[in-house]
Amino acid sequence: MSKKRIRGSGVIEAAGGLLWRKTHQGWQVALIHRSRYDDWALPKGWREKGETYLEAAVREVIEETNCQVVPEAFAGSTSYVVDGVPKVVLFWHMSLAGDCAFEPDEEVDKFAWLTVKKAIKKLTYDGEKKLLVNFLEKDKK
Repeated sequence: MSKKRIRGSGVIEAAGGLLWRKTHQGWQVALIHRSRYDDWALPKGWREKGETYLEAAVREVIEETNCQVVPEAFAGSTSYVVDGVPKVVLFWHMSLAGDCAFEPDEEVDKFAWLTVKKAIKKLTYDGEKKLLVNFLEKDKK
């Protein structure tokens, strides 16, 4: 399937979510494992032509987790360089709107609900870890 992806002004534009659920252990966040990169990450992906960042974030979280979600507050952003091209990813906090029915596929082979502290340790990318650290800091206030 060929998707029109946004690379405006030579910048890769992407969006994703911090998908949350409340359990007896406290808050848990959803992480995905991508076999292609052998990484643990927050669900995210490229913004498609005609989509807002928020629409892209919701679509990507649903596609990668197979969870129905409700977007909430803006969570922050990360930026880094991929093959010499800058990439910007905007994230939103999201809550579950029903059950998840995750099924592994060629893009995402694992899905996990983890406490924030465990997620920070498991995440591969420092920018995504920082989003969770910021959540912990705000939660303490």
